[in-house]
Amino acid sequence: MATITKKELIDRISEKTQAKRVLVKRITQALLDEIIAELCKNNRLEFRDFGVFETRTRAARVAQNPKTLERVKVPPKKTVKFKMGRLMREILYATGAKSV
Repeated sequence: MATITKKELIDRISEKTQAKRVLVKRITQALLDEIIAELCKNNRLEFRDFGVFETRTRAARVAQNPKTLERVKVPPKKTVKFKMGRLMREILYATGAKSV
């Protein structure tokens, strides 16, 4: 499995659209910044056919250090959940990708 960086993604979009790389970079960063800002406000982001991003709060719990067996309190934690949309699911399954 390969890893695609933001830089590589920007280069691909720039090449496909014939737009200047600097402009694509600015737009991509603005999109990512807006996604983060909305998730920080606990808003749900829905991109039709792509997927949905939403925040979830993990409950506080008591964990155990495996080395010392000491009990440790773990505070509540925010996480981001992504659920893929219909079109993404169809394309992934059509290409033979494994179920996520």
